[in-house]
Amino acid sequence: MKQHAEEIISGIRERKMYPVYFLMGEEPYFIDLITDHIEKHLLPEELKAFNQQVFYGKDSDIRTILETALRHPMMSEKQVVIVKEAQELKLSTSGEEEKDPFLSYVENPNPATVLVFAYKYRKLDKRTRFYKALHESNHCLLFESEKIKDYKIPDWIMGYFSKKEMSIDTKAAMLLTEHVGNSISNVVNELDKLILSLPGGSKQITAEHIEKYTGYSKDFNVFELQNAIIAGDVKKANRIVFHFCKNPKDHPLTVTIAVLYQFFVKILLYHAVRQQPRGKIAAALKVREFFLKDYEKASHRFSVTRLAAILSALRKTDARSKGIGNISSSPCDLLKELLFYILH
Repeated sequence: MKQHAEEIISGIRERKMYPVYFLMGEEPYFIDLITDHIEKHLLPEELKAFNQQVFYGKDSDIRTILETALRHPMMSEKQVVIVKEAQELKLSTSGEEEKDPFLSYVENPNPATVLVFAYKYRKLDKRTRFYKALHESNHCLLFESEKIKDYKIPDWIMGYFSKKEMSIDTKAAMLLTEHVGNSISNVVNELDKLILSLPGGSKQITAEHIEKYTGYSKDFNVFELQNAIIAGDVKKANRIVFHFCKNPKDHPLTVTIAVLYQFFVKILLYHAVRQQPRGKIAAALKVREFFLKDYEKASHRFSVTRLAAILSALRKTDARSKGIGNISSSPCDLLKELLFYILH
């Protein structure tokens, strides 16, 4: 059963610990969250000097780490051994070696040691003996830190503020998502900076706060462009595109195309599932029920045939933006041409 980072930390607080934690995956935030909690809170400060050792993968070797893990703690029930940047450590992750020292340790670990491997930005091949040994071991907690899907980021942001007894409206959360992306490490960094910038006592964050304290425009973004397209508001859509053209670094054409492509795919999907209950429609589109009214309105404006043509135009524009079949058109020209095709 998969465990979330918060569940693992909760178990550690309750002193339900594993001898070995192997934390891997593409999203470093959750790996750092668990590692930092163990490093800061598992041992009292007065015991850390003798009983807590931090290694870095690039500058270490597995045998030295295991020798340290096999020692007995001094004046303490536990010692902590942490390997940061463990992806740089030379491990026999192919599982081809018959007697891998790390796997031998996992089979019979020192019960007085908590050994943590922070194996960031990648994950083990699940087909290997190495992975299977860690996965099947009763002594090892194998945690995979996965990227959060783009459509789930606004809800994650709302949850983050909720834990801080604050709230953020949907538009503000989506605005942050567009500009920061789905790297939780980057998202949290941006959220924490925003919190520090807010006036004392602020509990409710709006799109106006985002614009004032981050510089991200609440009026000129891809979600407002989608709203203009749904409404058939040619003037507003062109104003937004003009803003994109003036600020290409903040609004890369490839990102705009990708977001619009997913938007039109979901409108097409809405046509297919529109007779189902709202909850099932939202689940199929992977959006909150709050946004179904937008897709319903868009489905009246764009027929299935028209949507197929628009999706084809988006794919063609994406190819041209990468130099395929395009000699002289700038990203701005391509975006203007695409918008005209969509709206007319």
